[in-house]
Amino acid sequence: MREDVQSLDIRDVTANWVNAAVLERQIDDRIKALADLSHTPLFFGRLDYLHAPGADKAEGAEGESFYIGRRHVHDADGDPMVIDWRAPVSQPFYRASPKDPMDVGLRRRFGYTGGELTAYEDEHLTEAPAGPAQTSKLLQAEIERPRVGPMRDIVATIQPEQDEIVRADLSGSVCVQGGPGTGKTAVGLHRVAYLLYAHRDRLARTGTLVIGPNKSFLHYIEQVLPALGELDVKQATVDDLVARVEVRATDSAPAAVVKGDARMAEVLRRALRSHVTIPTEPVMVVRGSRRWRIPAYELEEIVQELLNRDIRYGAAHDALPQRIAHTVLVRMEQSGEAPDDRVQDAVARNPAVKAAVKAVWPEVDPAKLVLRLLSDADFLAEHADGILTADEQKTVLAEKPARSVKSAKWSLADAVLIDEAGDLIARTHSLGHVVLDEAQDLSPMQYRAVGRRCSTGSATILGDLAQGTTPWATSSWAEALTHLGKAGAHVEELTAGFRVPREVIAYASRLLPHMSPGLAAVSSVRENPGSLSLRTTDDLDGAAVTACRDSLRHEGSTGLIAADARIPALAEALTAAGLAYLNPGEETTADARLTLVPASLAKGLEYDYVVLDEPAAVVDGEPDERTGLRRLYVALTRAVSGLIINHHAPVPEQLAAPAAA
Repeated sequence: MREDVQSLDIRDVTANWVNAAVLERQIDDRIKALADLSHTPLFFGRLDYLHAPGADKAEGAEGESFYIGRRHVHDADGDPMVIDWRAPVSQPFYRASPKDPMDVGLRRRFGYTGGELTAYEDEHLTEAPAGPAQTSKLLQAEIERPRVGPMRDIVATIQPEQDEIVRADLSGSVCVQGGPGTGKTAVGLHRVAYLLYAHRDRLARTGTLVIGPNKSFLHYIEQVLPALGELDVKQATVDDLVARVEVRATDSAPAAVVKGDARMAEVLRRALRSHVTIPTEPVMVVRGSRRWRIPAYELEEIVQELLNRDIRYGAAHDALPQRIAHTVLVRMEQSGEAPDDRVQDAVARNPAVKAAVKAVWPEVDPAKLVLRLLSDADFLAEHADGILTADEQKTVLAEKPARSVKSAKWSLADAVLIDEAGDLIARTHSLGHVVLDEAQDLSPMQYRAVGRRCSTGSATILGDLAQGTTPWATSSWAEALTHLGKAGAHVEELTAGFRVPREVIAYASRLLPHMSPGLAAVSSVRENPGSLSLRTTDDLDGAAVTACRDSLRHEGSTGLIAADARIPALAEALTAAGLAYLNPGEETTADARLTLVPASLAKGLEYDYVVLDEPAAVVDGEPDERTGLRRLYVALTRAVSGLIINHHAPVPEQLAAPAAA
């Protein structure tokens, strides 16, 4: 298929060089999409249908066999050899069961080692199963395959409950609550791939975006969609979306909480509208020998109408001169003239009209508006009256007000406020679909920033309330979805774990009653006896080196996770011991399998073996105990095969006690 595209001769098929350039770009993109990926087989399953699709079963039409894979593959004659996993005919591969075989007689799974076909496994769906259903050994082997390199796709192992979310309709938004190892991130990425398959033309026009918590996370997942043939999906963090100013400062937690509160949107709206001045002077428009006078009361009516419509500030600013010009045209027509649209445009550009608009509805820079709010106590008090308390106003005011936008030391929360102000002035471009991962950590104002990017599209929201580690982390998906502008989104909960061993997740789940009461614990399908080891030590640095060496004897990746304050000491210990290590976001390879991970960056990452240094220090490194327990919960659940916990101080008492009933 790739060679066919490469052999295309387009020298005489385009009308001009512009069309030729566009066509060449499209051909290059197609060649890239058809690239072979080592260790990534094109097919992983086969379906033997009992009857031909669409045929009347009473006729006894014999069914066909379809190979299911990551990509559509056809032969030289154009006949399909492998069916794309997203096609309707492939759906039974994920959802068929002995109870509902979906007209499939046999489902075959293929096993690979290093890209080579090494095994296959047949499941006869129409034969009554003897005893309880058995877990596929190949599926289990694929799930447990060592994690070296970036995140992999899960097309061969998608489960029925995951497939329902993946194939949900584009018109609706979906929120997925899922504990560690339930595959919510993979589900979100595969949903993007499915939507691009089912609605390619629409999403090609409107665009798609994947939003992650940090650059390390985005680097970890960046190869999933290209492996499925999707090369044009953009990835960003929330900070990237609102990057209108350079961020050079960090807010205190109380200040960040107030700045991230949804009430700030109303404060900004009030402050922006305060720039509008009700006119008190008439406007005199001179055209040739005639003068046209618009009295102040008519101008006031025009301005008041625009205010009452509550349209965006910039749109109203652009509409005002046209409204004034239209009033002048009415006067001209009443006097017997016959002006056209060109005359109206000329009047709108008249110096007197432009001066009136500048005085009544001046242009406003969003960064300057936010700077004034955060540095002028009187201005903030005027527009936050009845919204923010006096103490909250003091919290967000800058200690040393900046003189200009360029000299100001903006924080991330400030950048979000500027983005909100920018949207009040001019509408933010909306995409067709947005995937938001680790959504539980966003502030209400950050939710609003993301919601603006999909105001006319849909969203897939992924997260785990138990893993919220910011001071403003949401405690309710209903509240979060309201701020996002997707209050009608359907909430799905994934409780079956496929990544974290049962022994490890059960230990970590002891924390749930103390930090997220009422949240269901993950039930892992993986049994790895001996996957959890607690080691007491008087030498944490030496114990970390020993544990890392023990873990590196096994195949796969190893992550040493520790409180942020412990990272420099552990880095020095690893270097002195001759153990090379990577930083989060750097890709693991066969020769570099150890990563040193600050607890604050562990979210969303996974390693075959995890060494967790001093759990008490992870908890103490956060501003409050609840946040600390959630940070610890994240760190405990990054392991795929084994977890070693080194501690000198006693482990938190919430872990020492059995899980609450």
